[in-house]
Amino acid sequence: MAEYSYTYVPGKLKDFLGKIREIGVPSKVTTKWMESIGYKSSNDRSMLMVLQQILFVDSSNTPTDRWINFRGANYRQVLADGIVNGYSDLFATYPDAYARSNEELESFFSTKSTAGKQVISKTVSTFKALCELADFSGATVEKADFPANEVSVNNDSVKPPQHQQLNQEHQTFVPKLHIDIQIHISPDATPQQIEQIFESMAKHLYKTKE
Repeated sequence: MAEYSYTYVPGKLKDFLGKIREIGVPSKVTTKWMESIGYKSSNDRSMLMVLQQILFVDSSNTPTDRWINFRGANYRQVLADGIVNGYSDLFATYPDAYARSNEELESFFSTKSTAGKQVISKTVSTFKALCELADFSGATVEKADFPANEVSVNNDSVKPPQHQQLNQEHQTFVPKLHIDIQIHISPDATPQQIEQIFESMAKHLYKTKE
C-alpha cells in the first residue's frame, strides 16, 4: 500500500523551501545539514521526507535536478511538476487535486495508508502547504477516454437523444424542429366561425399522404 510523506510542521514548508533557493546545494541532505541551516527541532526533520515525496532528493537523499531547477525563476512551476509527479496516484484520481477540499483529500489518503486520522490530517496539511507555493497553470490534464457522443454515468453508457447525435455524413448536428402556433380568436366569434378556423388548420397543417 502506498504511503505518502508528511511533516509535523507544514507551516514551516514555505520558509524551508524558500531557503533552499537561497543557499548552496548540499551533496546530501541530512539531519546535520538541517540543523546547520537553522532547523534543529526533531519535528523539523520530518520535512526531509517531504523532499523525497516531491522528488527533490532521491532515495539516498541526494538532491536531484529538480532541486537545482527550483533555484531558478520558474521555481513555482518546478514545484508544481514535483508535486504532480510525486503525488501521481492522487492526480490520476483528481487532476485538479490542488483545488480539492480537505474532506476529499482525507478520503483519498485514507485509502492509501493504514495510519490514524491525525496522520491523515497532517498528510493533507502537507499537501495543501506545498500546493499554496506552486503554480499549476501550465499543468496538463488528461481527458477521460470516452467514445464520441457517449459519456459514462455510474459505469453505464448513456447516449444523447437522437436529434443531438452527430450526422457522420455531413459532420453537423441534426436539430430537432419544434413549432408553437398561437391563435387569437375574437370574443365575438360565433361557434361556426371557430369551427371553420380549426377545420382550416386541419386542412393545411395535418395533411395526410394519399
